[in-house]
Amino acid sequence: MSRQELWRRMKRSKFFMIGAVLVILIILLSVFANQISPFDPLRQNLRSRLKAPTGEWSNYLFGGDAMGRDIFSRLLVGSQVSLQISFTVVFLTAAIGTILGIVAGYFGGWVDTVIMRFSDIQVSIPPMVLAIAVMAVLGNSIINLIAVLVFTRWVQYARVVRGSVMMIRNTDFIRASTVLGSSKLRIMFTQILPNVLTSLIIVMSQEFGRTIMTESALSFLGLGVPPPAPSWGVMIAEGREYLSTAPWVVLVPAMALMIAVLAFNFLGDGVRDVLDPKNKN
Repeated sequence: MSRQELWRRMKRSKFFMIGAVLVILIILLSVFANQISPFDPLRQNLRSRLKAPTGEWSNYLFGGDAMGRDIFSRLLVGSQVSLQISFTVVFLTAAIGTILGIVAGYFGGWVDTVIMRFSDIQVSIPPMVLAIAVMAVLGNSIINLIAVLVFTRWVQYARVVRGSVMMIRNTDFIRASTVLGSSKLRIMFTQILPNVLTSLIIVMSQEFGRTIMTESALSFLGLGVPPPAPSWGVMIAEGREYLSTAPWVVLVPAMALMIAVLAFNFLGDGVRDVLDPKNKN
């Protein structure tokens, strides 16, 4: 696909344009969160406990929480935590799943059987249940959270890549490389990998929002990011008992989480529409 055709498809996809603008805005706010935040997100001020939103940038824009901490500042710094975890998990799972998918699809036989049966076992267990069980045993920390999310989310990449590899492993250019004496490792990562990148990019773009949602859900249950570190899931959990008296404590981080997930989902759908070879419009 030419650059002109790619750019034309991007501009024609409303999902892609909306998602890209929102994601770029979220990333910029996250990168410059420490400079933008008017208060220390961990500093408590009981005089501002459950303070109502003022609408003023430097004076509790979105109000204060039960400890008198500025919700706006915690929201910005919390975005760093969520995005760092999400990007780390997506790239690690993509790397692991891609390698296993290429190996399974290219070699076939017992190698494919072992990898796919292991993935079948993992798929049979609901990812959230498995994540909760593992986190309950290991304890809540960011490292453990990343490890659990990687362990529960690599299967989709492996299956997608394996399917793509099986369609191209017997094509003429692969056979020609074999005849010319190219090693199997070289064929897998210089001939096959570039041809599965489109499917891989589509899956990765759709996984960001799901990973953010899963991380927030585990943090809400007390099995994710340990407090007092600001995390959207932790903020929602801490404020739920004040929903009737100070609803902004819950609604603000919940809205931020919803917008972030929708932004990445829109971007993922847009990337799929842009890169799908069947899309001729």
